[in-house]
Amino acid sequence: MPTLIKAAVAWAPDRPFTLESCELADPGPGEALVRIVACGICHTDLAVKHQHVPIPLPMVLGHEGAGIIERLGPDMAGFSVGDHVVLSFAACGGCPECHDGHPAFCDQFLPLNLAGAREGGSGLSLGGEPLHGHFFAQSAFASHALAGRANMVRVGKDLPLPLLAPLGCGIQTGMGTVLNSLAPQAGESLAVFGAGSVGLAGVIAGAIAGCSTIIAVDVKPERLDLARALGATHAVDGAAEDAVEAIRAVTGGRGVHCSFDTTGVPAVAAQAFRSLRKRGRAAYVAAPPAGTVYGVDAYDLLNSGASIRGVIEGDAVPADFIPAMIAHYRAGRLPLDKLVTPYPFERINEAVRDTESGAAVKAVLLMG
Repeated sequence: MPTLIKAAVAWAPDRPFTLESCELADPGPGEALVRIVACGICHTDLAVKHQHVPIPLPMVLGHEGAGIIERLGPDMAGFSVGDHVVLSFAACGGCPECHDGHPAFCDQFLPLNLAGAREGGSGLSLGGEPLHGHFFAQSAFASHALAGRANMVRVGKDLPLPLLAPLGCGIQTGMGTVLNSLAPQAGESLAVFGAGSVGLAGVIAGAIAGCSTIIAVDVKPERLDLARALGATHAVDGAAEDAVEAIRAVTGGRGVHCSFDTTGVPAVAAQAFRSLRKRGRAAYVAAPPAGTVYGVDAYDLLNSGASIRGVIEGDAVPADFIPAMIAHYRAGRLPLDKLVTPYPFERINEAVRDTESGAAVKAVLLMG
């Protein structure tokens, strides 16, 4: 029998989320019904809500869910009712990228995560009418969600699920980009452009990797103060000074070994490249406006020997990387409490406003 749930429905760019009583189908093969305890708000959710990513609405969004398994479908060996789980992105598991250990670049990433591809539809309905959903194989802006064995990671029952929820996407993206993609050696230097949750996770990862110089760039002084508290050795106010000049001054004129742009702003992305030293590495995770070309001069690229790469989900394997992040949390190296601001589910629109204004680094909805 379908489960009656409460879900936040995104209707249109100019309308707030509304909490609705919806129906959710029973879990199918390889799926579980998860009671969502908490879900982080990610900018990808808002990009769909505002139709910067043109996926059909109305839709139930949310892709940083964490909760407790209430029911199992067939073929769910290894999971039990009552397990605490963090939900992450979906991958097919069968394509060459998945076989090579890079599921974030799965051949089916877009249909599985953005288009909510699922046999039998989203499983969500409102008033008898189907709703778009199964966003990132979860749609976790809800009291309950269907998730698959491929995008659930079991976690210790002693751990606070509201703090762990962002590990499924935002924190994973920031830490994974630094530790997996840029992979700085101890003693190397790192510049992080944008001190939101993804960038601050990158700062934390830089400290874990042993970077001797970690430079945070932002335009909000309070975010720069937080970056320093989380491990940045230097802070640059991009609104008050030229970030490239400031970074070169810190690094004796050479530039940094690694740079990480989290903003998607073309001018900032260009600064991230220009702040590199010879043979430096730059990583980009934020989607710019459609058709944007980053301002990287071809001669500068050839002359510098620099490497540029795009990164999705920190190029992480969630089943391995989420436990690794939890180990850092347990050891005190990943202070999630300094990043998360909790909001009751009913205050989702306030949480969205605080996310967009920067008042909250990482807003997390509490479903109970």
